[in-house]
Amino acid sequence: MPFRSQETLERWVQEFLEEGPPLPGVIDVLRHDGEAGDDTGLVIVRLRNATTEVYLQPVAPGEPPYEVVFGAREHDFSLRAQGVQALADDLALAAALCTFLERKSREHLARQ
Repeated sequence: MPFRSQETLERWVQEFLEEGPPLPGVIDVLRHDGEAGDDTGLVIVRLRNATTEVYLQPVAPGEPPYEVVFGAREHDFSLRAQGVQALADDLALAAALCTFLERKSREHLARQ
């Protein structure tokens, strides 16, 4: 099975979601073609209170660490206190998923 393919990442995300409350439509895994045309998978976290694109990716090919990437925004946005709290919850989810994917990557590499 290819490491970090869409199929692998979908399985890992499903495992992550089974450990917590249901979050329909918040996390998606898309097919993403890497530099060599390989299926590298792309994990998207959909923020409920901001339109910024947020995705998780490995820091370097074949390395376990992941990073959360925030897409550029064209315009400023503002939130009231409860919106900021909801955004903080979304970001906590992204951080937890990032940590989970790093752990799964380390486990995968240890079995090699």
